Amino acid sequence: MSWRLLCGALILAHGCHADRGGSVTVEFWALGREGEVVKQLVPAFEAAHPGIFLRVQQIPWTAAHEKLLTAYVGRATPDLAQVGNTWIPELVALEALEDLTSRCESSAVVAQEHYFPGIWATNLLNHRVYGVPWYVDTRVLFYRKDLLAAAGWPQPPRTWSQWRAAMAAVKALPAATERFGILLPIDEWVQPVVLAMQLGSPLLRDGGRYGAFSEEPFTRAFTFYTDLFRKRLAPLAGQVQIANVYQQFAEGHFGMYITGPWNLGEFRRRLPENVQGRWATAPLPAPDGQEYPGVSLAGGASLVVFRTSPRKEEAWKVVEFFSRPEVQVEFFQRSGDLPAHRQAWRHPVLASDEHAAAFAVQLERVQPTPQVPEWERIAQRIWEAADQVVRGGRPVASALQALDRDVDAMLKRRRELLQQLGEGS
Repeated sequence: MSWRLLCGALILAHGCHADRGGSVTVEFWALGREGEVVKQLVPAFEAAHPGIFLRVQQIPWTAAHEKLLTAYVGRATPDLAQVGNTWIPELVALEALEDLTSRCESSAVVAQEHYFPGIWATNLLNHRVYGVPWYVDTRVLFYRKDLLAAAGWPQPPRTWSQWRAAMAAVKALPAATERFGILLPIDEWVQPVVLAMQLGSPLLRDGGRYGAFSEEPFTRAFTFYTDLFRKRLAPLAGQVQIANVYQQFAEGHFGMYITGPWNLGEFRRRLPENVQGRWATAPLPAPDGQEYPGVSLAGGASLVVFRTSPRKEEAWKVVEFFSRPEVQVEFFQRSGDLPAHRQAWRHPVLASDEHAAAFAVQLERVQPTPQVPEWERIAQRIWEAADQVVRGGRPVASALQALDRDVDAMLKRRRELLQQLGEGS
């Protein structure tokens, strides 16, 4: 049964929004720590928009996806919400989101040219805009400057061959316990996907109908990735087995780590004082012969307006307010989330941040993951395939052929729907 038929069978009464004295109350669902920060900025919004009250509901990230789908089924969605930008294709497929194209085109604040191209693309489906980037997330290289310099690398690597050589050199440095060149938690899908995207893999082929994992670009990237574990350049450990990444980084158990902007604040808080001047960030290395930096992931969160909201105009004012560069800077200072609006990056608080500079460079070279509702399940299956190769000794070719079969099965319903719509190949 399709989601639309299921929703038709499960329609519930829509909750009411009580407005105060002729004013309008807008309901905004914000996720995790961001929900706390939004509440702190509500007075400024309401002062700038008399007559509009903003009611913020904070939802844990772990429960947000299911809660949004449940609210959609029960016709109880808020007026607007923060969503992970990988969720947008699923919500668009359900026809849950308002098309914001015309609003963006007429807005002085929210306009495409103000955003990093790869991040903006995560909100586009069929050339229509369904979300506005709120804060951005990508992955860069965090590294120990002193360890790389001691290993003969005073500058971070720029190519894959340099990168692998630097890992080996760091591993060879004298240490009381085994040292590794890089930390790559084996139960994360981002790293093998980013490497494959750097080599031009589409991940899915034929308009998102089939997996492209056994094709040459992904196979080559996957082999590079899994070889790092086989050669003991990266520890064979998942996130659960890594007791304290900050302590291990400080103690020099590994020299490099691919991670995101949330760790800018964590490294500053958790690393001891004597290590604070000994770490840095850099954009990702690129495959040999390609432009530096290499491509990274276009991640982050976006603001969306729900199609059933009777307060779309007021909800859009909320989107525009939180998109203002000065508000994004304040949001960054309170939350640590990097701003999506390019003008915010000119503010001294960001322009002078040497660790954030690598993100500013990297964000110009990011790409979205395939915009299909099934992506979350596909992503999990990718790291499971890597685990089978590294821990179980399964050949790469066999693991990727099985991955293609599993993903093709996940996409079966998508192919059928596209065929019904006359878009089949």
